[in-house]
Amino acid sequence: MMSPPGRLPLRFSTQTLLLQLGVVLLVVLLSGAVHAWLTFERLGREAENQALTLARTVASDPSVRANVQAISRQAGTPPPAELKAGPLMAVAEGARTSTGALFVVITDETGLRLAHPDADRLGERVSTDPSEALAGREVTTRNTGTLGPSAGAKVPVFAPGSGSGSVVGEVSVGYSTESIGQSLARDIVPIVLTAAGSLAAGVLASFLLRRRLQRLTLGLEPEEIGALVHDQVAVLEGVDEGVVGISADGRISVFNAAAQRLLGQPDLSGQLWQDAPVPARLKALTLPDAREGEAVELVAGEQVLVASARKALHRREDLGWVVMLRDRTELQHLTRQLDAVGTMSTALRAQRHEFANQLHTIAGFMSIGQHQQARTYLERIAATGPLKFPVDQAELLQDPYLQAFIGAKGVEADERGVSLRIGPETLVRGQVTEPQDVTTVLGNLIDNAVNAAVAGTAAERWVELELLDEEGGGGTLHVVVADSGDGLPDGGDPEAVFAEGFTTAGGGALQGQVRAGGQGLGLALARQLARRRGGDVTVLEPGNAGGPGAVFMATLPGTTTARKD
Repeated sequence: MMSPPGRLPLRFSTQTLLLQLGVVLLVVLLSGAVHAWLTFERLGREAENQALTLARTVASDPSVRANVQAISRQAGTPPPAELKAGPLMAVAEGARTSTGALFVVITDETGLRLAHPDADRLGERVSTDPSEALAGREVTTRNTGTLGPSAGAKVPVFAPGSGSGSVVGEVSVGYSTESIGQSLARDIVPIVLTAAGSLAAGVLASFLLRRRLQRLTLGLEPEEIGALVHDQVAVLEGVDEGVVGISADGRISVFNAAAQRLLGQPDLSGQLWQDAPVPARLKALTLPDAREGEAVELVAGEQVLVASARKALHRREDLGWVVMLRDRTELQHLTRQLDAVGTMSTALRAQRHEFANQLHTIAGFMSIGQHQQARTYLERIAATGPLKFPVDQAELLQDPYLQAFIGAKGVEADERGVSLRIGPETLVRGQVTEPQDVTTVLGNLIDNAVNAAVAGTAAERWVELELLDEEGGGGTLHVVVADSGDGLPDGGDPEAVFAEGFTTAGGGALQGQVRAGGQGLGLALARQLARRRGGDVTVLEPGNAGGPGAVFMATLPGTTTARKD
């Protein structure tokens, strides 16, 4: 980050000093705050214990027990004037004034005040819950009552002359937390002195460390010392492209973090390049007969990579090879999506002409006065829909996204002389929630099937598509695609079609470089995308020469959801 004009940047040693001072100050403040909090809690517990002791003393007084029992047996509560002049008020106030308590309150068995520092409150129900004490249990409390915040205790008053006894009232004693704060203020002085001493020691240690740092670095800044290292890191690690350096003796000398991420490998520096666990097509770029600078696409892990290699020369000395890797996965996905959009746009343009012709026909009927003919024509259009895609049994599809996408694919296939039809077992009750993934997988399978049908020897060219979603929420879409082609090449090996470089465009597997436009990567990408979702793309039938062709099945979990009618 650049410093403001006319202002020199702080030296690293100064920044270190300021950081250390900040840390020391933060530690001292936190320590002081924790110490103060612990002291406050200790004083609060002491106040609670003191209140509990006083409450026990008052509650165990025989005269208090007898008087509370006598009042409890009466029908109703004596008037405040009588309570104020009564013996309970005298005992409570005597205990309060002699101990410095905030209040000493005595209640009957219903929680009505029989003694209270504020005579106007006599005969009223206490402001805090007395249920624990009236149930025979002693409790300590911190709450806010009519006299302010306090730390106190509640103790039951038992009837006189009984073992376990019945509860006839309770005694509540509290000490003001303001007095606790005053005690804390007295105790805080040692805390402040300790914190100040710690801060002074930290400042001194920071200055000594700064002087030692300057002495060890001869007054140079770390930026100046590490300039060469920073340049190297900026070149190798500061870019998104993977860089693999191969020395003249065939060993990996550089394998940066981007290369590790793209190839899914740890740092392979020091290993022989030919023995390294990287795709064979990547190694082929550095063969003696390889064309320098040639870019190829390959699949590694879950990424589609564009790789190129160049010789590293210093004057006339051969230093080896530098292989560059770039991630093209997202671009491939976007390309498939754009292809789908383009296909649908083309289909809509074709259907627009049909729609225009229908409007012209209606206008003609109206202009010549054939209103009944126009009405009949409109009814037929309303029943069958104004637009019709060349897809047999398209009515089996209820999802609008699948209708539009497969319909557009049907138009595209029809232009190439291939009939696209929906199988009778098709049943999609839900709706598609992940159209991008469905487009990529389904579009690849349909395109491959159309290519195979066009290249096949069968007289009738067709592609049949069946779709089924799981009932009960799994959200899984099952797709089966069959065609009239001549089946799989390479002896019908089902796994060969998923290897990078395989394509149905042109009738088989590619040799050497992958063709432009991403051909040779579609099935591999479709399988990887499905597996990433927990599904798969497999070959059900390899097919036969002369037809019928191969049958593919794709399983796409989490791509549909129940329809909301």
